[in-house]
Amino acid sequence: MNIQTEEYKIASLIDDEGTVDAIKAAEAAIADLSGKEVTLIAYEKTTVQEH
Repeated sequence: MNIQTEEYKIASLIDDEGTVDAIKAAEAAIADLSGKEVTLIAYEKTTVQEH
């Protein structure tokens, strides 16, 4: 899969254990409901300069 955007970048959550735990819990809940393993990806909005 290739997702390209200048408006968002993958969020760095290395020092944000609570957020990572919430994402993992959401992945587990979605998997339970759908019967499919899922991975959620956190993006953060970047500052895009207007031309």
